[in-house]
Amino acid sequence: MQLADVDLYDPDNFVEGVPHEMLAVLRREAPVYKHLHPTDGSFFWCVTKHADLIEINRDAKRFSSFQGGTNVDTPFGDDLEQARLMMLNQDPPAHDRLRHIVSRGFTPRRIREMHGLLEARARAIVDDIAERGECDFVQDVAMELPLQVIADLLGVPEADRRKLFEWSNTLIGFDDPEFQNAVDDAMAAAGEIFVYAQGLADERRANPQDDIVDALLNAEIDGEHLTDMEFNMFFLLLSVAGNETTRNAMTHGMNALIDFPGQRQLLLDDPSLLDTAIEEILRWATPVMYFRRTATCDTTIRGHEIAEGDRVVIWHMSANRDEDVFDDPFAFDIRRNPNPHAQHIAFGGGGPHFCLGANLARAEMKVMFRELLARIPDMELAGPVDRLRSNFVNGIKRMPVSFTPVSA
Repeated sequence: MQLADVDLYDPDNFVEGVPHEMLAVLRREAPVYKHLHPTDGSFFWCVTKHADLIEINRDAKRFSSFQGGTNVDTPFGDDLEQARLMMLNQDPPAHDRLRHIVSRGFTPRRIREMHGLLEARARAIVDDIAERGECDFVQDVAMELPLQVIADLLGVPEADRRKLFEWSNTLIGFDDPEFQNAVDDAMAAAGEIFVYAQGLADERRANPQDDIVDALLNAEIDGEHLTDMEFNMFFLLLSVAGNETTRNAMTHGMNALIDFPGQRQLLLDDPSLLDTAIEEILRWATPVMYFRRTATCDTTIRGHEIAEGDRVVIWHMSANRDEDVFDDPFAFDIRRNPNPHAQHIAFGGGGPHFCLGANLARAEMKVMFRELLARIPDMELAGPVDRLRSNFVNGIKRMPVSFTPVSA
């Protein structure tokens, strides 16, 4: 493949799988690449090396999430102003204020308190499929635990949980015709989430409970509380990010264990490898493939002159396959060490935007894989893996599997 063949904007290039060959060409020949925008003649910079991504992600003064948002294309007018209310699209110090408030729902103590509930939910999910001998791993397994946990955290009744799933798919699947045919569909889904969140906030103010919703509504920093719109935007962010990312990491993880049976056998023989296996799954899956920043001043990256206002797209998927960081990066190796925390950047590579729910995601994956491997050790693919059409989310829509039935 030649450099001229690289097109990371077209989501069609991601339908059959991540275009790793394109990313490898960039790492090798143009780690800071001026990528033409195919529709309007503009350009954006693609940054594909691990070290550069970490530098950019940790430097919010030079590289802003607020100015143009975190997707390649900048929202217009009121859409940009609304996007800027979301923590994901903010810079310090405004970002730090909001993060300080919402982080109270994700402390290590709160995650520890949830552990028994996570185990019980994982056991019930496996019970539901155990006797069938087949299922859709996405719909019946990977979707269920993060969706249930997010619904629990947000106080969403069980009857409404499917709504979160459908709204989330519509928002994330904006390039996939299965989920929407127009940008208006995504805006409508966001509007429904806002209405639902506002109703939840109003109900909680009248009938308080001791959970993350009350913590968010009642938290006070320098005399300030979250505004209604800030709460609604956080509800949207958590509904989508806490659902889609963990679901896709679990699905890619099981797919990898099926594709590499020797690695699965290592894990079956030695369950103590589960912690490093989870980190390797996260590196391998990289559920969010890129984020965009905007240069706040004239600067340089690897000697390339970046002008104020330029779009800079940092490719987490590429950094997690960087040959300068990972030995044999295209090998799925559950014993890879060092790998935890310091090297793979599935959660963002540090800085102000390091994933708030990282420890919750790890806890969910650990209890789910422990339950699956103990009870259904022979899961295999039973049909084609159906991928999401997206250059942003490394998503799988369906993954049919079969296994030896076991008792619930």
